[in-house]
Amino acid sequence: MSEESTFFLPVRDYYRRDLITCHVEDKVIDAAQLMREKSISSLIACDDRGEPVGIMTDRDLRTKVVATGLDPNDMVVREIMNAPVISAKEEDSLFEVLYQMSRHRIHRVGVVNQENRLVGIINESDIIRLQNRSPQQLLRSIDEAQTLPELKTIHDTTEELISYLSRSGVRTKDLVRLISLLNDQITLQLIAILRRTRFPELPQGFAFLVLGSEGRREQTLKTDQDNAIIYADNLSAKDVAQVEDFSQALIDALIEIGVPECPGGIMAKNPFWRRSLSAWRETLDSWIRVPSGENILNFSMFSDMRTLWGDPSLDQQLRDYVIQCAQENAIFLAHMANNVCRFVPPLSFFGKIKTEKQGEHAGEIDLKKAGIFAITEGIKTLALEIGILGGSTSDKIQQLQEQGILESKHCKDLEAAFNLLSFFRLRGQVDAVASGETPDNFISPSSLNRVEKGRLQIALEVVQSFESTLKSHFNLNLLRS
Repeated sequence: MSEESTFFLPVRDYYRRDLITCHVEDKVIDAAQLMREKSISSLIACDDRGEPVGIMTDRDLRTKVVATGLDPNDMVVREIMNAPVISAKEEDSLFEVLYQMSRHRIHRVGVVNQENRLVGIINESDIIRLQNRSPQQLLRSIDEAQTLPELKTIHDTTEELISYLSRSGVRTKDLVRLISLLNDQITLQLIAILRRTRFPELPQGFAFLVLGSEGRREQTLKTDQDNAIIYADNLSAKDVAQVEDFSQALIDALIEIGVPECPGGIMAKNPFWRRSLSAWRETLDSWIRVPSGENILNFSMFSDMRTLWGDPSLDQQLRDYVIQCAQENAIFLAHMANNVCRFVPPLSFFGKIKTEKQGEHAGEIDLKKAGIFAITEGIKTLALEIGILGGSTSDKIQQLQEQGILESKHCKDLEAAFNLLSFFRLRGQVDAVASGETPDNFISPSSLNRVEKGRLQIALEVVQSFESTLKSHFNLNLLRS
């Protein structure tokens, strides 16, 4: 296995299970002596129930006790610990851990099991350091960037990194997650730069949302912007004007560093995608009332919303309203499902793959239109019906199985089909980048070997079967156009 691939191994293979803890009411001097005895640099602090509530580090001792001249005999751990404990799951990748460390500017995270109970801890020294071309180095470069040109250079480097890791054998599922995490971090650092240099007094009470594939964390090398802003109803006119200025600056800066603008204009700089909470509710109502193609697309985008920066409570209120709208409007969901079924997999009557007959992409198929869109949007529609909003397509498939909406075998087939189509899509984009071409969603079946072509055909048949399931589930034969 390549050195880079190590970063995508599960945390369970690397974390320390010999967890040493203290009580939140223990004297700081006693906790410090325990750290010295055990030769450790941190302690998990637990409450009376034994639940972890914070972490005390040697840095806390230096900066909060020694440097301030306080007496550790007169202080308890609760007074200097950091809370809550930032944690990762056992099945998370090591890169997920590095992302958490970078995001929260910490050097260690707790590890929890499936029951969400703390089972260990992992820190930077436990993770093998990679060479310069690594996710860890890139994250550090993002954190250290102070200007837009620096972020542009880093953004360009992410494409090279993904191409390199793809050829190193890293799973597509992990690469897609990595792309999204890096894009998140770049945008967050860009926001930090803008706040420091141009918007030092930016008001609170608003949130920057990412939508669509970015909201699901399913981006590939061909990605553009899909975002919006929501702000509290009680913001003053002056504050709203500043939010508008900030949104213009942010989107322009994203474009400047290399993130393409959305061809459909789904960007927070446009007034249509920047509204108050009550205005967004009214807009959702208007979309629901008229299930046109555009309104279905817009509603679907919002069904993948995720707050990247700002007040998460606004996001949650809007999420609740989206779910309410979806569950109270079965006809609209049926129209969403019907829109999915318009994207028929390119299979002939005899099951052979049909390609474009003419034009720039003659002899190719569009993997997004051929199957990826149908799976992501169809699964999303089923999830909305039972009140599930957010998360990746894989997350939703699992939840639909657990809720008994889809059978286990059907879910496994959909997951496999989605992963395969995503693999071919990303591989084609990596090849395009290597050739100096612009990455897209097309692939030529003739470029596949016999086994790959057979797998592609099976994946498209799974999509075809899924669309039949959607037609039956939502009674689309009874739906009026």
